[in-house]
Amino acid sequence: MSHVSPVAQRLRITFGKSGSLRYTSNLDVAKIWERVLRRADLPILYTQGFNTRPRIRLAMPLPLGISSECEILDISLRQRIELDEAALRNRLLAVAPQGLTISSIVEVDLRASTLHSLIDSAEYRIHFVDEVDPAVLRGKIAAVLQRESIIVDRTRRRKRSVMDIRPLILALYLDDSHDMIAHLSVGDRGNLRPDQLLELLELQQYHHTAHRYKLYTLDD
Repeated sequence: MSHVSPVAQRLRITFGKSGSLRYTSNLDVAKIWERVLRRADLPILYTQGFNTRPRIRLAMPLPLGISSECEILDISLRQRIELDEAALRNRLLAVAPQGLTISSIVEVDLRASTLHSLIDSAEYRIHFVDEVDPAVLRGKIAAVLQRESIIVDRTRRRKRSVMDIRPLILALYLDDSHDMIAHLSVGDRGNLRPDQLLELLELQQYHHTAHRYKLYTLDD
């Protein structure tokens, strides 16, 4: 007897979060999306069992305090809807909190790989609110990039993890505005957060903002 999937349609939403939403945890972001989808009256598919949850999945956790324009959400629907992207975007934004933006909504194949397994790296823009000499920044960047390995001890809860984080820094440079652009690994092969990078560069004492503006997949 063949198994028939209860998923009638999968939609992939690329969205951003800014303002006070930067300080909203990933768990709470998922809850916000649950409310938005429910208020927009989309036929969301829920899990079975005692504690049912909507079948929605975020691609990659965003560190707290970072804004973004490239977050990705997959939602499963129990029945198909006609995908008029502009109309659906307006329908969702009409019931969304301030700071939540939507850049695209596309349909994906029901058999498509899970988002978490696809995401490989991310690019961040780090802007220093406190004035920092660009020559100092370039010097610190050069010193880190010249190192063949950077061994760190990430021991937590009595579990020791020693790893080389140098391969997790894929690119690091200053743009024309003297903002730091960091292309860092995320996902299964390892994660490096902007705050950890700044600590490595000994720049954590400077007031700054961080913005994630691109997620890369393995195909990229």
